[in-house]
Amino acid sequence: MTHDEPKRPRVLAIDDSDLVHRLLRARLRHERIDLHSVHNATDGIRVARNLQPEVILLDIDLEDLDGFEVLARLKADPLTRDIAVIFVSASNETMDRVRGLDLGAVDFVGKPFDVGELKARVRSALRMQRLVRMLAQRAQLDGLTGLWNRAYLDDRLAAEVETSVRYDKPLSLVLCDLDRFKSLNDAHGHPFGDEVLERAATVLASGRSPDVACRYGGEEFALIAPGTDLAETMEVAERHRVRISEIDWPDRPGIRISASFGVADLGCIEGDPTPEKLIAAADRALYRAKETGRDRVVGADQSEWRRIAG
Repeated sequence: MTHDEPKRPRVLAIDDSDLVHRLLRARLRHERIDLHSVHNATDGIRVARNLQPEVILLDIDLEDLDGFEVLARLKADPLTRDIAVIFVSASNETMDRVRGLDLGAVDFVGKPFDVGELKARVRSALRMQRLVRMLAQRAQLDGLTGLWNRAYLDDRLAAEVETSVRYDKPLSLVLCDLDRFKSLNDAHGHPFGDEVLERAATVLASGRSPDVACRYGGEEFALIAPGTDLAETMEVAERHRVRISEIDWPDRPGIRISASFGVADLGCIEGDPTPEKLIAAADRALYRAKETGRDRVVGADQSEWRRIAG
């Protein structure tokens, strides 16, 4: 695949029959998809979380879990609930179809496959996913800055906390607040305030590729940092602090924008880690950054970047 060629949609087949997987590969070989095969429900759920396919072809009669239970678990997980699932089964029972659709399946294909029907239903599911994801993405974007909004932050942070706990990986959260923003708006007007928000957002969004920048609300932003502990994330936050402070405002000489940062990771949390506890820890650190003079990075363990760096 060349760099200019669009990424092909991924389809995951979960079926315990080697014959079915061979038939699917043969029937769908000319479709512009990447077909992935898994032979049991447990692996299917795990691969679905990691692969994030657009469509899952799911057999009802699996050995370790039936397809209905697999579908219920996929729909209960924020990471997989929006994946389109097509049930594939030899069952002609109307109740099986009704139950699958009620649980959230988008379609039902019978075995043995009719080639034309199979292709048409997969194509239909892929078209629907493109539309759904486009609409969902628009609903989760902040209209001014183009960053992810608070609703997306809440969902993504919940998923990242769950993943980090499950696989024992670090996870950090940064809260960033533009200093004295209300005074800036009052003195220079809301259009300039909007420009400040947009340019600060650009700085936060142009950092490391795994980090997820969001508008938390008002003049406050959030940065989810997967796989990163407190000390490393404080370094990341410090780089953002410096870059925001160095933004040039040629039409308004003498103006310097600063921001305060609070950083927390899962290691700062007592008891079972939750998104709410992580946000609260980062928020307390941000409050301390404001309280002790602004324009600084403070960790939830009470350390300041300047102190630990100097």
